[in-house]
Amino acid sequence: QVRVVESGGGQVQAGDSLRLSCVASGLSGEPRGMGWFRQAPGHEREFVAAISRTGIIIRYSDTVKGRFTISRDKGKNSQILQMNNLKPDDTALYLCVVRDMSGISDKADGYRYWGQGTQVTVSS
Repeated sequence: QVRVVESGGGQVQAGDSLRLSCVASGLSGEPRGMGWFRQAPGHEREFVAAISRTGIIIRYSDTVKGRFTISRDKGKNSQILQMNNLKPDDTALYLCVVRDMSGISDKADGYRYWGQGTQVTVSS
């Protein structure tokens, strides 16, 4: 059984940093492409960042580019999202996602496995 678990959310002030972690277990074969989405109340689910199996290919949404950094442990289905200079608009439930393949995607249907999410709240 595949299990995707996020950690590291919390409540911070604008300008602060947070580090989200995600571990996916129960997957066989080589590591998969991974990523992060977020969803705020009353808003659609939004792509945040994605990283390929090797970590070589990375993509960010325009809203987080330059502030967030995605990385992963080599050879493992685990990843980190370092979030700096957080803004109130970053407030959302952050969801770790895992593909069935090695590449990246910025589309929700490009990911097969989803975590339950970790809440990030940024106050002004």
